[in-house]
Amino acid sequence: MNHSICNTIYNKVSSGTFLYWYAVVALLLPNIALCFTERLSFWAGAANVLLPLALYMWFFSVARCPGKMVWWAFLFVFFAAFQLVLLYLFGTGVIAVDMFLNLVTTNPGEVMELLDNLVPAVAGVVVLYVPLLILASFSWARHLKAEVAFCRAMRRAALWCMAAGAVVAGLSYVMYPKGEDRPFTYRAEDHMFPVNVFYNLGLAVEQSSLSANYKERVADFRFDAKSDHPADSAEVYVLVIGETARAANFQLYGYHRPTNPLLSRTDGLTVFSHTMSQSNTTHKSVPMLLSAASAADHDRLYDEKSIITAFREAGFHTTFVSNQLPNHSYIDFFGSEADDCIFIREDETEAKEGSEDVVKATSDEQLLPYVKRILAKERTKELIVLHTYGSHFNYRDRYPQSEARFLPDTPTEAKAKNRTSLINAYDNTILQTDRLLASVIGMLRDRGCAAAMIYTSDHGENIFDDQRLRFLHASPVPSAYDLNVPFLVWTSEQYSRDYSAITAALHANRNKDVETSVSLFPTLMSMAGISSPRTVALKLRSLTDAGYKAPRHRLYLDDHNRAVTLRQAGMDEFDFEKMKEWGMEDDGCRPLCKYCPKSKNLLQNKN
Repeated sequence: MNHSICNTIYNKVSSGTFLYWYAVVALLLPNIALCFTERLSFWAGAANVLLPLALYMWFFSVARCPGKMVWWAFLFVFFAAFQLVLLYLFGTGVIAVDMFLNLVTTNPGEVMELLDNLVPAVAGVVVLYVPLLILASFSWARHLKAEVAFCRAMRRAALWCMAAGAVVAGLSYVMYPKGEDRPFTYRAEDHMFPVNVFYNLGLAVEQSSLSANYKERVADFRFDAKSDHPADSAEVYVLVIGETARAANFQLYGYHRPTNPLLSRTDGLTVFSHTMSQSNTTHKSVPMLLSAASAADHDRLYDEKSIITAFREAGFHTTFVSNQLPNHSYIDFFGSEADDCIFIREDETEAKEGSEDVVKATSDEQLLPYVKRILAKERTKELIVLHTYGSHFNYRDRYPQSEARFLPDTPTEAKAKNRTSLINAYDNTILQTDRLLASVIGMLRDRGCAAAMIYTSDHGENIFDDQRLRFLHASPVPSAYDLNVPFLVWTSEQYSRDYSAITAALHANRNKDVETSVSLFPTLMSMAGISSPRTVALKLRSLTDAGYKAPRHRLYLDDHNRAVTLRQAGMDEFDFEKMKEWGMEDDGCRPLCKYCPKSKNLLQNKN
């Protein structure tokens, strides 16, 4: 009896028909899932299912051996598995350009920290797709074939499915045409899996090519920068770029916990209360912070050098010190423009996650001795850029246990049930940043000259903050939490006396809306008295200008490097409600207009 049942199951599973449908359904699962996770109209969702279904049905029926066809479609299988893992991690979004670029710009340590927390998702896709590949290999090796009549029937069905899909796709283009005033416009390259994935892969290759040729393109570039400050007056500027620090968890921004006990007592500190980044990824946001590029004019990133070069041309000694590993990105390119470029972790040995070794290896406190040695040289004009590791996950590894104030800070697995310990660990990283910045300020104060420090973060973070259960950052669809970042400016007593008009303007603009990617470059240039004919148009973007005007529309640099409104970027009602709660108004905060296909009413069920 058991033998008979086993034979029946074997015959079914090993048949060409079973493998055919197994392959079709397995590849179609991401399309079905994306219909529920993305902001698609009914027609766009139907096209997202029908056209790929037609493609898969036709493809696997072209040859009578579906096992062979499965292996020929291995890239599709890989992307399907990748997409499901992505949805587990972010809850939304397709495989983006940024994710392909992250494969070549993220250091191995960060990858392992992330993979350790994706075990359920990885296990799920292994259970789903590995048997498919094994069965396909078995079928191909044994020359198991589907019936001729079955293949013919599937090809006919695929044609009908293709026709229906083409109709609904055409309706989507008609109903949701391209327009700047439309929050949603339908394009297959944006909304149809796997068309969008291959389109994004092509864009990633194109951007990688631009990056690879960057140094040759800018070899002769000059800002023609000069400083209007007295040549013999000593001045020091420190730019500290944070990592994954969100303003919502800073005591300085009204957080209920004392995460900034030192900075809260620091004189000369200006806190800009309504600041947001234009990207939720490091490899986009940091280059925009260091250059004159922003979301609206991102292309200038490819043809211009960074603020470090502008300071060098103006007579400053420049130093770039990073607590992150080099990754062959624009961050590295800009850092190498400095007189001294130091990656302090470049030669580190692999440390075990959760050990004191990894804490010691990644702690931002390691930056302080470099700052001390630089300041000890007492050069007349000095710029120091510090790139921190900040609050990057795994949070628990960013600070020594002896400095942990908020407990318990374990477990740290990326699960909603662990939110309390994750928040505790994350808040401890902000406390660590507080100590770092206070130490830098203390050294600048001891230097006894005109000095200033600017701190902001590349982006924020999601920590299971609401029912959407989002975690980390870099999702193709941003949230208020991973865009809202701190922006702090400290000036010494000497600087405030010498440049009182600047400090007065900083204070006057502190409650205005700020986009860090737009304002940091001209603000730091202005504070140092540096001007350039190439950056004259940026003057009114500087927070040191009495005529500074807040942006009417906050912009976001989307996955295709297009400047879009927050609404067009996919932010939903919950995010705009949070922005209003934080005091930030934006035209994108208006209710969805008639062009929007649908919206999840998250506000009705918010935690």
